[in-house]
Amino acid sequence: MRIAVRKEPAPGERRVAIVPESVKRLSAKKIEVSVETNAGTGSGASDEEYSAAGARVDKSFEAVLANADALVQIRPPTNEDIRKLKEGATLISLLYPLGSPELVRALAARKVTAIAADMIPRTTLAQMMDVLSSQATAAGYEAVLIAAGALPKFFPMLMTAAGTIAPARVLILGAGVAGLQAIGTARRLGAVVEAFDVRKVAKEQVQSLGAKFVEVDSTEDAQTASGYASEVSDEYKKKQAELLATHVGKADVVICTALIPGKRAPVLVTADMVRSMRAGSVIVDLAAEQQGNCELTKPGQTVVEHGVTLVGVTDLASRLSAHASQMYSRNMEKLLVYITKDGAWKLDFKDEIVSGSVITHEGEIVHAKVKEMAQPKPVAKAAGATP
Repeated sequence: MRIAVRKEPAPGERRVAIVPESVKRLSAKKIEVSVETNAGTGSGASDEEYSAAGARVDKSFEAVLANADALVQIRPPTNEDIRKLKEGATLISLLYPLGSPELVRALAARKVTAIAADMIPRTTLAQMMDVLSSQATAAGYEAVLIAAGALPKFFPMLMTAAGTIAPARVLILGAGVAGLQAIGTARRLGAVVEAFDVRKVAKEQVQSLGAKFVEVDSTEDAQTASGYASEVSDEYKKKQAELLATHVGKADVVICTALIPGKRAPVLVTADMVRSMRAGSVIVDLAAEQQGNCELTKPGQTVVEHGVTLVGVTDLASRLSAHASQMYSRNMEKLLVYITKDGAWKLDFKDEIVSGSVITHEGEIVHAKVKEMAQPKPVAKAAGATP
Protein backbone atom coordinates (compact mmCIF):
# COMPACT_ATOMS: atom_id res chain seq x y z
CA MET A 1 0.00 0.00 0.00
CA ARG A 2 1.13 3.53 -0.73
CA ILE A 3 -0.20 6.65 0.97
CA ALA A 4 0.09 10.17 -0.39
CA VAL A 5 1.00 13.16 1.79
CA ARG A 6 0.38 16.58 0.35
CA LYS A 7 1.56 20.09 1.04
CA GLU A 8 -1.46 21.49 2.88
CA PRO A 9 -3.05 24.09 0.57
CA ALA A 10 -4.97 26.17 3.13
CA PRO A 11 -3.49 29.68 3.48
CA GLY A 12 -1.20 29.88 6.51
CA GLU A 13 -1.36 26.14 7.25
CA ARG A 14 2.13 24.98 8.22
CA ARG A 15 1.42 21.47 9.51
CA VAL A 16 1.96 18.24 7.61
CA ALA A 17 0.04 14.99 8.10
CA ILE A 18 3.01 12.60 8.20
CA VAL A 19 6.49 13.56 9.45
CA PRO A 20 9.73 11.76 8.45
CA GLU A 21 10.05 9.84 11.72
CA SER A 22 6.73 8.09 10.96
CA VAL A 23 7.82 6.98 7.48
CA LYS A 24 10.16 4.22 8.66
CA ARG A 25 7.63 2.82 11.12
CA LEU A 26 4.91 2.78 8.45
CA SER A 27 7.26 1.13 5.98
CA ALA A 28 7.84 -1.67 8.48
CA LYS A 29 4.09 -2.29 8.32
CA LYS A 30 4.21 -2.43 4.49
CA ILE A 31 2.79 1.07 4.10
CA GLU A 32 4.92 3.16 1.72
CA VAL A 33 4.77 6.96 1.66
CA SER A 34 4.87 9.46 -1.21
CA VAL A 35 5.27 13.11 -0.24
CA GLU A 36 4.66 16.25 -2.29
CA THR A 37 7.78 18.39 -2.45
CA ASN A 38 8.03 20.98 0.34
CA ALA A 39 5.10 19.38 2.19
CA GLY A 40 7.00 19.46 5.48
CA THR A 41 8.78 22.80 5.10
CA GLY A 42 6.41 24.68 7.40
CA SER A 43 6.94 22.17 10.20
CA GLY A 44 10.71 21.94 9.81
CA ALA A 45 10.89 18.72 7.75
CA SER A 46 12.86 18.89 4.50
CA ASP A 47 12.46 16.79 1.36
CA GLU A 48 15.90 15.34 2.11
CA GLU A 49 14.73 14.10 5.51
CA TYR A 50 11.73 12.40 3.91
CA SER A 51 13.95 10.76 1.30
CA ALA A 52 16.39 9.59 3.96
CA ALA A 53 13.51 8.04 5.88
CA GLY A 54 12.44 6.10 2.79
CA ALA A 55 9.65 8.26 1.37
CA ARG A 56 9.34 9.09 -2.31
CA VAL A 57 9.23 12.84 -2.97
CA ASP A 58 7.14 13.93 -5.96
CA LYS A 59 6.98 17.35 -7.59
CA SER A 60 3.23 17.94 -7.49
CA PHE A 61 0.00 16.97 -5.76
CA GLU A 62 -1.16 15.17 -8.91
CA ALA A 63 2.09 13.18 -9.09
CA VAL A 64 1.77 12.14 -5.45
CA LEU A 65 -1.78 10.91 -6.07
CA ALA A 66 -0.95 9.04 -9.26
CA ASN A 67 0.28 5.82 -7.64
CA ALA A 68 -1.27 6.19 -4.18
CA ASP A 69 -3.99 4.07 -2.62
CA ALA A 70 -4.87 6.70 -0.02
CA LEU A 71 -4.44 10.40 0.66
CA VAL A 72 -3.66 11.48 4.21
CA GLN A 73 -3.99 15.18 4.98
CA ILE A 74 -5.08 17.54 7.75
CA ARG A 75 -7.62 20.06 6.46
CA PRO A 76 -10.85 18.90 4.75
CA PRO A 77 -10.63 18.55 0.96
CA THR A 78 -12.17 20.98 -1.50
CA ASN A 79 -14.47 19.83 -4.31
CA GLU A 80 -11.51 20.21 -6.68
CA ASP A 81 -9.41 17.94 -4.43
CA ILE A 82 -12.16 15.31 -4.50
CA ARG A 83 -12.32 15.37 -8.29
CA LYS A 84 -8.57 14.68 -8.40
CA LEU A 85 -8.88 11.55 -6.26
CA LYS A 86 -9.06 8.25 -8.07
CA GLU A 87 -12.50 6.73 -7.92
CA GLY A 88 -12.53 4.28 -5.03
CA ALA A 89 -9.48 5.83 -3.32
CA THR A 90 -9.27 6.34 0.44
CA LEU A 91 -9.07 9.74 2.13
CA ILE A 92 -8.11 10.29 5.76
CA SER A 93 -8.40 13.85 7.10
CA LEU A 94 -10.38 16.15 9.32
CA LEU A 95 -13.82 16.29 7.69
CA TYR A 96 -16.36 17.65 10.25
CA PRO A 97 -19.01 15.64 8.39
CA LEU A 98 -21.92 16.46 10.70
CA GLY A 99 -21.75 20.06 9.50
CA SER A 100 -20.68 19.40 5.90
CA PRO A 101 -23.47 17.56 4.02
CA GLU A 102 -22.36 18.70 0.55
CA LEU A 103 -18.80 17.50 1.16
CA VAL A 104 -20.07 14.10 2.34
CA ARG A 105 -22.30 13.68 -0.71
CA ALA A 106 -19.41 14.63 -3.04
CA LEU A 107 -17.15 12.01 -1.42
CA ALA A 108 -19.84 9.35 -1.75
CA ALA A 109 -20.44 10.26 -5.40
CA ARG A 110 -16.72 9.78 -6.09
CA LYS A 111 -16.88 6.39 -4.32
CA VAL A 112 -14.18 7.55 -1.91
CA THR A 113 -13.69 5.68 1.35
CA ALA A 114 -13.63 8.77 3.56
CA ILE A 115 -12.30 8.40 7.10
CA ALA A 116 -12.95 11.41 9.33
CA ALA A 117 -10.07 11.80 11.76
CA ASP A 118 -12.28 14.06 13.88
CA MET A 119 -14.91 11.31 14.32
CA ILE A 120 -12.63 8.69 15.88
CA PRO A 121 -14.38 7.65 19.12
CA ARG A 122 -12.78 8.94 22.29
CA THR A 123 -12.22 5.54 23.86
CA THR A 124 -9.24 4.12 25.71
CA LEU A 125 -8.30 1.99 22.68
CA ALA A 126 -8.44 5.00 20.34
CA GLN A 127 -6.50 7.46 22.52
CA MET A 128 -3.36 7.25 20.38
CA MET A 129 -5.44 8.04 17.26
CA ASP A 130 -7.27 11.04 18.74
CA VAL A 131 -6.28 13.98 16.54
CA LEU A 132 -8.81 16.31 18.15
CA SER A 133 -7.04 15.91 21.48
CA SER A 134 -3.54 16.24 20.07
CA GLN A 135 -4.33 19.37 18.09
CA ALA A 136 -6.39 20.87 20.91
CA THR A 137 -3.35 20.47 23.16
CA ALA A 138 -1.37 22.72 20.82
CA ALA A 139 -4.24 25.20 20.43
CA GLY A 140 -4.86 25.55 24.17
CA TYR A 141 -1.19 26.22 24.85
CA GLU A 142 -0.83 28.74 22.03
CA ALA A 143 -4.03 30.57 23.03
CA VAL A 144 -2.57 31.48 26.41
CA LEU A 145 0.70 32.67 24.90
CA ILE A 146 -1.23 34.91 22.49
CA ALA A 147 -3.28 36.29 25.37
CA ALA A 148 -0.17 36.94 27.46
CA GLY A 149 1.41 38.80 24.56
CA ALA A 150 -1.68 40.94 23.95
CA LEU A 151 -2.46 41.74 27.61
CA PRO A 152 -0.80 44.97 28.82
CA LYS A 153 -0.11 43.33 32.19
CA PHE A 154 2.12 40.69 33.77
CA PHE A 155 0.58 37.26 34.24
CA PRO A 156 2.29 36.41 37.57
CA MET A 157 2.23 38.29 40.85
CA LEU A 158 5.49 40.19 41.24
CA MET A 159 7.11 41.69 44.32
CA THR A 160 9.03 44.70 43.04
CA ALA A 161 10.73 47.79 44.47
CA ALA A 162 7.79 49.71 43.05
CA GLY A 163 5.32 47.60 45.01
CA THR A 164 3.37 44.40 44.54
CA ILE A 165 1.94 43.61 41.11
CA ALA A 166 -1.30 41.62 41.30
CA PRO A 167 -1.53 38.50 39.10
CA ALA A 168 -3.70 38.43 35.99
CA ARG A 169 -7.12 36.81 36.28
CA VAL A 170 -7.81 34.25 33.54
CA LEU A 171 -11.19 32.62 32.85
CA ILE A 172 -11.29 29.46 30.71
CA LEU A 173 -14.65 28.58 29.13
CA GLY A 174 -14.73 24.87 28.36
CA ALA A 175 -12.54 22.34 30.14
CA GLY A 176 -11.92 19.81 27.41
CA VAL A 177 -8.40 19.05 26.21
CA ALA A 178 -7.78 22.60 24.92
CA GLY A 179 -9.24 24.16 28.05
CA LEU A 180 -7.24 21.98 30.41
CA GLN A 181 -4.04 22.74 28.50
CA ALA A 182 -4.90 26.45 28.70
CA ILE A 183 -5.44 26.15 32.45
CA GLY A 184 -2.09 24.46 32.95
CA THR A 185 -0.26 26.98 30.78
CA ALA A 186 -1.88 30.01 32.43
CA ARG A 187 -1.10 28.59 35.86
CA ARG A 188 2.53 28.00 34.91
CA LEU A 189 2.71 31.65 33.87
CA GLY A 190 1.46 32.62 37.32
CA ALA A 191 -2.12 33.73 36.62
CA VAL A 192 -5.09 33.18 38.91
CA VAL A 193 -7.31 30.83 36.88
CA GLU A 194 -11.01 30.00 36.90
CA ALA A 195 -12.73 27.58 34.52
CA PHE A 196 -16.29 26.80 33.52
CA ASP A 197 -17.77 23.72 31.86
CA VAL A 198 -21.27 22.31 31.51
CA ARG A 199 -19.95 18.81 32.26
CA LYS A 200 -19.79 18.03 35.96
CA VAL A 201 -16.91 15.59 35.48
CA ALA A 202 -14.75 18.59 34.54
CA LYS A 203 -14.79 19.96 38.09
CA GLU A 204 -12.27 17.49 39.47
CA GLN A 205 -10.02 17.90 36.40
CA VAL A 206 -10.04 21.69 36.72
CA GLN A 207 -9.31 21.62 40.43
CA SER A 208 -6.48 19.10 39.97
CA LEU A 209 -4.68 21.76 37.91
CA GLY A 210 -5.01 24.35 40.65
CA ALA A 211 -7.86 26.35 39.11
CA LYS A 212 -11.22 27.30 40.62
CA PHE A 213 -14.27 25.65 39.02
CA VAL A 214 -17.09 28.04 38.17
CA GLU A 215 -20.28 26.01 38.58
CA VAL A 216 -23.92 26.64 37.70
CA ASP A 217 -26.32 25.77 40.52
CA SER A 218 -28.11 22.95 38.68
CA THR A 219 -28.38 19.17 38.67
CA GLU A 220 -28.19 19.16 34.87
CA ASP A 221 -25.12 17.48 33.34
CA ALA A 222 -24.43 18.02 29.64
CA GLN A 223 -21.88 15.26 29.10
CA THR A 224 -22.69 12.76 26.35
CA ALA A 225 -21.78 9.07 26.39
CA SER A 226 -18.81 9.85 24.12
CA GLY A 227 -17.47 12.46 26.54
CA TYR A 228 -18.42 15.53 24.52
CA ALA A 229 -20.66 18.37 25.67
CA SER A 230 -24.27 18.55 24.51
CA GLU A 231 -26.73 21.42 24.49
CA VAL A 232 -28.27 22.46 27.78
CA SER A 233 -31.80 23.56 28.67
CA ASP A 234 -33.02 27.15 28.42
CA GLU A 235 -33.26 27.32 32.21
CA TYR A 236 -29.62 26.26 32.52
CA LYS A 237 -28.59 28.78 29.86
CA LYS A 238 -30.23 31.57 31.84
CA LYS A 239 -28.39 30.64 35.04
CA GLN A 240 -25.19 30.18 33.06
CA ALA A 241 -25.43 33.66 31.52
CA GLU A 242 -25.96 35.28 34.92
CA LEU A 243 -23.00 33.41 36.41
CA LEU A 244 -20.63 34.09 33.52
CA ALA A 245 -21.54 37.77 33.38
CA THR A 246 -20.04 38.20 36.85
CA HIS A 247 -16.86 36.25 36.14
CA VAL A 248 -16.21 37.62 32.64
CA GLY A 249 -16.45 41.17 33.98
CA LYS A 250 -13.67 40.48 36.49
CA ALA A 251 -11.34 38.65 34.10
CA ASP A 252 -8.28 40.12 32.41
CA VAL A 253 -8.25 37.24 29.92
CA VAL A 254 -11.01 34.93 28.68
CA ILE A 255 -10.06 31.81 26.70
CA CYS A 256 -13.08 30.31 24.90
CA THR A 257 -12.92 26.62 23.93
CA ALA A 258 -16.51 25.33 24.05
CA LEU A 259 -17.72 23.30 21.04
CA ILE A 260 -20.68 21.06 20.24
CA PRO A 261 -19.92 18.53 17.45
CA GLY A 262 -21.80 19.30 14.25
CA LYS A 263 -23.33 22.53 15.51
CA ARG A 264 -22.55 26.20 15.88
CA ALA A 265 -20.37 26.91 18.89
CA PRO A 266 -22.50 28.05 21.85
CA VAL A 267 -22.47 31.78 22.53
CA LEU A 268 -21.19 32.14 26.10
CA VAL A 269 -19.83 35.70 26.06
CA THR A 270 -22.34 38.33 24.96
CA ALA A 271 -21.61 41.85 23.73
CA ASP A 272 -22.79 43.19 27.11
CA MET A 273 -20.27 40.96 28.88
CA VAL A 274 -17.50 42.31 26.66
CA ARG A 275 -18.56 45.87 27.50
CA SER A 276 -18.26 45.01 31.20
CA MET A 277 -14.57 44.05 30.88
CA ARG A 278 -11.75 46.47 31.65
CA ALA A 279 -10.07 48.21 28.73
CA GLY A 280 -7.00 46.25 27.66
CA SER A 281 -8.55 42.88 28.49
CA VAL A 282 -8.22 40.02 26.00
CA ILE A 283 -10.52 37.30 24.67
CA VAL A 284 -9.01 34.45 22.65
CA ASP A 285 -11.77 32.45 20.96
CA LEU A 286 -10.67 28.94 20.00
CA ALA A 287 -14.21 28.30 18.73
CA ALA A 288 -13.87 30.99 16.05
CA GLU A 289 -13.94 28.43 13.21
CA GLN A 290 -17.42 27.41 14.40
CA GLN A 291 -18.51 31.10 14.66
CA GLY A 292 -17.18 31.61 18.16
CA ASN A 293 -18.18 31.47 21.82
CA CYS A 294 -18.08 35.26 21.94
CA GLU A 295 -20.85 37.19 20.21
CA LEU A 296 -18.36 39.73 18.84
CA THR A 297 -15.72 37.30 17.53
CA LYS A 298 -14.75 37.75 13.89
CA PRO A 299 -13.36 34.41 12.61
CA GLY A 300 -9.84 34.77 11.25
CA GLN A 301 -9.41 38.28 12.61
CA THR A 302 -8.14 40.13 15.67
CA VAL A 303 -10.27 43.17 16.48
CA VAL A 304 -10.78 45.61 19.36
CA GLU A 305 -14.32 46.09 20.65
CA HIS A 306 -15.14 48.34 23.62
CA GLY A 307 -11.43 48.44 24.47
CA VAL A 308 -11.18 44.62 24.57
CA THR A 309 -8.93 42.73 22.14
CA LEU A 310 -10.82 39.82 20.57
CA VAL A 311 -8.60 37.20 18.92
CA GLY A 312 -10.48 35.01 16.44
CA VAL A 313 -7.54 33.31 14.73
CA THR A 314 -8.26 29.85 13.33
CA ASP A 315 -4.72 28.51 12.95
CA LEU A 316 -3.61 28.09 16.55
CA ALA A 317 -2.32 24.51 16.20
CA SER A 318 -0.59 25.44 12.94
CA ARG A 319 1.45 28.06 14.81
CA LEU A 320 3.09 25.20 16.72
CA SER A 321 3.55 23.30 13.48
CA ALA A 322 6.54 21.13 14.45
CA HIS A 323 4.97 19.48 17.48
CA ALA A 324 1.40 19.66 16.16
CA SER A 325 2.55 17.80 13.03
CA GLN A 326 4.49 15.29 15.09
CA MET A 327 1.42 14.49 17.19
CA TYR A 328 -0.94 14.33 14.18
CA SER A 329 1.51 12.02 12.41
CA ARG A 330 1.67 9.67 15.38
CA ASN A 331 -2.13 9.63 15.47
CA MET A 332 -2.17 8.69 11.78
CA GLU A 333 0.43 5.97 12.33
CA LYS A 334 -1.71 4.27 14.95
CA LEU A 335 -4.86 4.60 12.85
CA LEU A 336 -3.25 3.24 9.68
CA VAL A 337 -1.73 0.28 11.50
CA TYR A 338 -5.10 -0.43 13.14
CA ILE A 339 -7.11 -0.47 9.89
CA THR A 340 -4.58 -2.36 7.73
CA LYS A 341 -2.82 -5.71 7.81
CA ASP A 342 0.29 -6.53 5.77
CA GLY A 343 -0.25 -3.42 3.66
CA ALA A 344 -3.93 -4.10 2.84
CA TRP A 345 -7.10 -2.49 4.18
CA LYS A 346 -8.83 -4.26 7.06
CA LEU A 347 -12.10 -2.37 7.55
CA ASP A 348 -14.30 -4.26 10.00
CA PHE A 349 -17.52 -2.26 10.26
CA LYS A 350 -18.41 -4.06 13.48
CA ASP A 351 -15.40 -2.39 15.07
CA GLU A 352 -16.33 0.82 16.93
CA ILE A 353 -13.33 2.79 15.62
CA VAL A 354 -14.07 1.84 12.01
CA SER A 355 -17.84 2.34 12.27
CA GLY A 356 -17.35 5.62 14.12
CA SER A 357 -14.90 7.19 11.69
CA VAL A 358 -15.63 5.80 8.20
CA ILE A 359 -18.14 8.16 6.63
CA THR A 360 -18.45 7.00 3.01
CA HIS A 361 -17.55 3.68 1.39
CA GLU A 362 -18.22 2.18 -2.06
CA GLY A 363 -20.47 5.05 -3.07
CA GLU A 364 -22.61 5.02 0.08
CA ILE A 365 -22.77 7.13 3.22
CA VAL A 366 -22.18 4.39 5.81
CA HIS A 367 -22.09 6.41 9.03
CA ALA A 368 -25.66 6.34 10.36
CA LYS A 369 -25.69 9.75 12.02
CA VAL A 370 -23.97 11.46 9.11
CA LYS A 371 -26.27 9.71 6.62
CA GLU A 372 -29.31 11.08 8.39
CA MET A 373 -27.83 14.58 8.37
CA ALA A 374 -26.71 14.43 4.73
CA GLN A 375 -30.06 13.36 3.27
CA PRO A 376 -31.47 16.20 1.14
CA LYS A 377 -34.38 17.79 2.96
CA PRO A 378 -37.74 17.57 1.14
CA VAL A 379 -39.00 20.87 -0.25
CA ALA A 380 -42.15 21.97 1.53
CA LYS A 381 -45.13 22.44 -0.81
CA ALA A 382 -46.84 25.79 -0.91
CA ALA A 383 -50.23 25.99 0.79
CA GLY A 384 -52.99 25.02 -1.61
CA ALA A 385 -50.60 23.48 -4.13
CA THR A 386 -51.88 20.55 -6.16
CA PRO A 387 -50.23 17.23 -5.12
